[in-house]
Amino acid sequence: MNKDQKSLWLGIGVVLAIVAIVAVIGLVVLQPEPEMITGEICADEYRVANKVPGRLSQLFVEEGQQVHAGDTLAFISSPEVDAKMQQARAARAAADAQSTKAQNGARQQQIASAYEMWQKAEVGVDIAKKSFDRVQTLYDKKVISAQKRDEAEAQYRAAVATSNAAKLQYDMAREGAQSEDKAAASALVRQADGAVSEVESYIRDRYLLAPCDGEVAEIYAKHSDLIGTGSPVMSILDMSNVWITISVREDLLGDLRVGNTVEVKIPALGDNTYTCKVTYLKAMATYAVWRATKINGQYDVKSFDVKLVPTEPIPDVRPGMTAILL
Repeated sequence: MNKDQKSLWLGIGVVLAIVAIVAVIGLVVLQPEPEMITGEICADEYRVANKVPGRLSQLFVEEGQQVHAGDTLAFISSPEVDAKMQQARAARAAADAQSTKAQNGARQQQIASAYEMWQKAEVGVDIAKKSFDRVQTLYDKKVISAQKRDEAEAQYRAAVATSNAAKLQYDMAREGAQSEDKAAASALVRQADGAVSEVESYIRDRYLLAPCDGEVAEIYAKHSDLIGTGSPVMSILDMSNVWITISVREDLLGDLRVGNTVEVKIPALGDNTYTCKVTYLKAMATYAVWRATKINGQYDVKSFDVKLVPTEPIPDVRPGMTAILL
C-alpha cells in the first residue's frame, strides 16, 4: 500500500471516529430527561371575618404570631350595636311593665272605685223600686194614668240595668286582666328577651376570636379601617394539618393510587426524604387535558389532582414550599 492509500484510509478512519464520537455525544445529550413531578406544600387556612359592621378599633396580634383557639384577635367598635342594645333593653322594660300590669290586675283604688259605683247603682235601684211600688199602688187605685205607671217602671228597670253593669265592672276589676291579655303580655316579654339576646350576640361578635391553634398568616385590615359584614380581617394557618398537592398527567401516575405511600423531597429542607400517603385522586377540569396533535399512536391525556399527606410531621415545613416526587 503506497503512501497515498495510507493517507486515504487514515482520513477515513479519522472521519469515522469523529462520526462515532458525535453520535455517542448526541445520544447522551439528546436522551430525554426523566419527568420531574413537583407539587406545593399546603395547609388549612381560616379567614377570620366579622359579623357586625364597624371600625377596627384594636388589634391584639401581629403577623407570624402563634395563637390558640379562643384567643382574642381584634375588637370591632360599633356605636350602632350599642344603640340597638339600649332600644332592646327599653323594649324589655316596657314589656315587663305590661306583663306585671296584666298579671297583677287592677289597682286597689280602681277596685274600690268600681265597688263604690256599684253600690251607688244599688241605691238607685232601691229608690227606683220604692217609687215604682208607690206609683203601682196609685195606678191600681185608678189615681194616676197608665203612662205614669209605665214611666216609673222604665226608670226602675233602667236602674237595675245600671246596677248590673256596675257590678260587672267591679267583678272585672277584682278578677284582673283576661287570660288572653296575660298571654299576650308574656309573649311580648319573650319577644323582648329575644331581641336582647340577639343584640348581645352582636356585642360578643365584636370580639374576633381565633378559630383554632395556629399562626397569624396575614392581616388584611389596618387600625381604624371600616369593616363591612363578612369582610375578612386576618387569616390563621393551621400548621397541624399540612399536605402536598400535585398535578400529574395520567400517563405518569404510576404507583400514585389512593392508599399507597410515596417518597418526596423538599429542596428547601435539604436532602431529606419524607414518606407521604396518597389520600385523594381526582381528574382535573378539561383545561388541564393534554391534547394529541398526531393521529397515529397518540391520545388525549388528562391531568389528575393528587393529595399527599405526610405520615409524620415535617419539621420547619412552610406552605408554599416546593415538593418533588421521587
